[in-house]
Amino acid sequence: MKRRAWILAPLIVALLAAGSYGLFVYLSPSPMPQGFLYGNGHIEGTEVRVASEVTGRILESRLVEGKSIGAGDLLVRVDDTDLRLQLAQIQAEKGALEQQRLRLERELGPARHHLSTAQTDLARYSSLKASGAATAQQFDQAENTLQQAQSQVASLEGQVAVTDALLDAARQRIRLTESQLGKTEIKAPINATILVKAIEAGEFATPGKIISVLVDLKNLELKVFIPEADIGKIKLGAAARVTTSAFSDRLYNARVSRVDQQAQFTPRDIHMPAERVRMVFGVTLDLANPTGELKPGMPADAWIRWKDDVAWPSKLTVPR
Repeated sequence: MKRRAWILAPLIVALLAAGSYGLFVYLSPSPMPQGFLYGNGHIEGTEVRVASEVTGRILESRLVEGKSIGAGDLLVRVDDTDLRLQLAQIQAEKGALEQQRLRLERELGPARHHLSTAQTDLARYSSLKASGAATAQQFDQAENTLQQAQSQVASLEGQVAVTDALLDAARQRIRLTESQLGKTEIKAPINATILVKAIEAGEFATPGKIISVLVDLKNLELKVFIPEADIGKIKLGAAARVTTSAFSDRLYNARVSRVDQQAQFTPRDIHMPAERVRMVFGVTLDLANPTGELKPGMPADAWIRWKDDVAWPSKLTVPR
């Protein structure tokens, strides 16, 4: 029995070792296939910060974080009472100026006629004076009448010019106020998802104050970091595939859209298979997200195909 135990013990140990090695080999990820580069990072979205352009209290808010919206959809509505009162006041001033201009035009017609008559009279008295048929006093009186007519016409024309300038200023103020009124309804500039709700109904908005942050979830980006030695293999437009921990069974198509022109040390929050301190280049991937399930901030793994003639493997694994 002792002899048999001595024979079985090494055999069992050998079988256990072989089984452990086989399990290790089975569970170990496959090596990175030729023609592919691996990188990882966090998904990013282009954020649009929507701010108020007018001052006023928020009367209505339709901001709901996570809600999908279309370009032109109302986000918030600002109280426009003061602007409407201001517009009414300017319109009243404009109406008064228009009436004033009509009055000046009515006065200017007879004044110009009087000026024309005075010019004719002066020319006539000048001829009569030369022939001795009119006295110097009559000539001087005609000359004074002409000067008075000229002065009156010049004064009225000057008032018309001033009134026209005031009317033009009033029209511009009306356009400005109407423009500000249009901005009391703050609308979405793009098709997007509401990422941050930064103001509540009843709060006070001021020009430049952020009221919401939007993000276009249909078109996201993923920035990965590639070792300096491999960056020459990356080309703009190269195909890539991306997966996330949240949706590990799904692969998302991506394309290389940008390569940083300057190297940097490996970021602390980026896992790299080799040593930590080395130079890497940031590579940005345009990431398709048609269903909107991917969100900014998600960690993601990416495989970039730098050889176009290499087929995608059936399974993509993270290198160690």
